[in-house]
Amino acid sequence: HPLYPSFPPIRKMGLAVLSAVMVYLATQTSARVWVPVLLALLVALGLYLWMRRVRLSDGEKFRVAFVHPDLGIGGAERLVVDAAVGLQQLGHSVVMYTSHHDPKHAFAETADGTLQVKVHGDFFPRSVFGRLHILFATIRGVYLAIVMVMFEPRYDVLVVDQLSVPNPFLRLTGSRIVFYCHFPDLKLSGRRGALKSVYRLPFDLLEEWTTLLADVILVNSRFTSRVFRETFRSAVHDPTVLYPSINLAAYDEPPPAGIQSTELYRILDTHATFVSINRFERKKDVGKAVRAFALLAPHLGGRFRELRLVLAGGDDPRGAEN
Repeated sequence: HPLYPSFPPIRKMGLAVLSAVMVYLATQTSARVWVPVLLALLVALGLYLWMRRVRLSDGEKFRVAFVHPDLGIGGAERLVVDAAVGLQQLGHSVVMYTSHHDPKHAFAETADGTLQVKVHGDFFPRSVFGRLHILFATIRGVYLAIVMVMFEPRYDVLVVDQLSVPNPFLRLTGSRIVFYCHFPDLKLSGRRGALKSVYRLPFDLLEEWTTLLADVILVNSRFTSRVFRETFRSAVHDPTVLYPSINLAAYDEPPPAGIQSTELYRILDTHATFVSINRFERKKDVGKAVRAFALLAPHLGGRFRELRLVLAGGDDPRGAEN
């Protein structure tokens, strides 16, 4: 298959045989022909997956894969990149899987060879005329998971981030699954009319079911943990709070050349500064930072003039609002 030129010969042969069988079945109309063949294919697939189930690594070093829908620039991406680099520095084997990765619009560790990144499914669109985002995110996530199940190496642990729909497929690998929930997606879909509610219903149910399939569920704060429990009422256990890591070593280095001459640097150097870094989208509610900052004024009096608020956001041309 031209999309997978690096596959070993035995897998290419298997794909060729499977393609030939599917073409043959497509020409048959008799159930007596295609039902037994289809059952035989299912049995063969089950045997193949059983033979490829993961065998846990011996010792304290593990094979870890991160599964993330879009490896661009954002808070979720910063978290998984830092986690992946940290695990790699501890001696674990780490690979990152994603449906989209543009080295020109991504964190340096994913583009300079520090982390190995594999991309599957980027040929699917993200939306159609700015609509159906969740549908295509689901399709891309399912495709990525199927490719990993069928053709990628096995890992001791799979860290699935942000999008939970790969979980039921990834369970076929036998790997332990850790799901990191930044916030329930069904809470981020905005206002819903009758039509949108009907459209979202199967995806909301799918999100809850697939999220709870993980062996371990992590959230980024006690606030998100509370929202998680309120949203996914069928959850038996509470998620574990794991705060995003901070690369403190980055603060030990002097600022890059030329930064000192900028207005932003002068503000940071001479004022007590609050910084809000987000994509500029309505669901991020950047205005809340402005309103919260304004509430300080009556409490601080003249000292309020010593404070500054900086709102910063990434430039992503794929997001119309941003």
